[in-house]
Amino acid sequence: MTKITKRTVDALRPEAEGRDQWLWDTGDGALKGFGVRMKPSGAASYLVQYRTKEGRTRRLVLGRLGEMTPDQARECAKEKLRAVRQGTDPSAERKSARQSITVSELCEIYMREGCATKKASTLETDKGRITRHIKPLIGNKIAASVTRADVEKARDAIASGRTKADVKTKKRGRAIVDGGKGTATRTIGLLGGIFSFAVTRGVRPDNPVRGVKRFPDRRNERFLSPIELARLGAALTEAESNLGIQTVAAAAIRLLVLTGCRKSEILTAKWDYVSFEHGVLALPDSKTGHKIVPLGAPARELLAKLPRVNGNPYVLPSVRGDGHLVDLSKPWAMICKAADLPGLRIHDLRHSFASVGASGGDGLVVVGKLLGHKDTKTTARYAHLAPDPLRDAADRISSRIAASMRGNETHGLPVSKEGLK
Repeated sequence: MTKITKRTVDALRPEAEGRDQWLWDTGDGALKGFGVRMKPSGAASYLVQYRTKEGRTRRLVLGRLGEMTPDQARECAKEKLRAVRQGTDPSAERKSARQSITVSELCEIYMREGCATKKASTLETDKGRITRHIKPLIGNKIAASVTRADVEKARDAIASGRTKADVKTKKRGRAIVDGGKGTATRTIGLLGGIFSFAVTRGVRPDNPVRGVKRFPDRRNERFLSPIELARLGAALTEAESNLGIQTVAAAAIRLLVLTGCRKSEILTAKWDYVSFEHGVLALPDSKTGHKIVPLGAPARELLAKLPRVNGNPYVLPSVRGDGHLVDLSKPWAMICKAADLPGLRIHDLRHSFASVGASGGDGLVVVGKLLGHKDTKTTARYAHLAPDPLRDAADRISSRIAASMRGNETHGLPVSKEGLK
């Protein structure tokens, strides 16, 4: 006999055999049909089991462990069972309610309950795409009635720039909302995930995003040539002296190109992450998780020269307050203009770091580790820049043969016992 209490619930552990574990309320004062289910993953929920007036058995999830106490769940179960005795079906009512929610409401539920494994930075990006693109276009539609045509129409609207905007977010803050085909592709990808979540929650039987064609996600990958890198360096030096660019902003740009890090990784770096002894930047929470960035000598020298602000833990402190540098858009625009590098994006500095490594003979595995890529396919985009060992071998062999044929030298070619005649 086991009554569902805080003690019995806290004692639950996942089954070693990978099966669901069930705990039903039994014993004195038990509430028949009230229980807990724990999945092999450890996720557990309170539920109530009952029979409808037609005799069908239903199980209704009341809430997750941790979101409500056993006593709260018990009261909720009593309420549902009272409704059953009065002839209603709480499960059917919930399903009907779910099928009447709007896309905006579905997005809110998804952000609360469907993103447990996503990183905070990814959630922030998702939130922005939902707020700037999905809600304005189809937020008022009933989620269960959205069609593939609705999704295609939203895709085309984003691609054409209809949702593009420059939005003030807070004091001295702004969000530049991009449109275009790339944004459309990534937003529709997110929408597909939201509707997959909707299917698992019984909001609708299918995913309307399935089968929708997406624009090829051709992200421009620009690599700076040695001449362009020289112009960038000269522009940074000139900007600090004569254009009024803040030292911290110039340092941020230099660190980006010298490390190959992402902008967010450099801007949020703290002095605690920097180890001059080991020559690394240890990022506890990058896009791909914990990441160790080896620092080359120029990057270490630059960091050693940067002043530390008392009470501010960041390598690149904000001019105002105790936070970090946030926006590089204005200084970056000035630098690009001075260096005659129109259209260059900050992220292209990361591509340039990779291209210099690949073209210099550093293996793609090494380049990938420096960039923090977890998937080798991500680094494969730089393969065309790497020296081709087969082509190099062909050049060496054919050159040796050609030189020998000209009678210049044997170049190590095997010679018969009779020698060259």
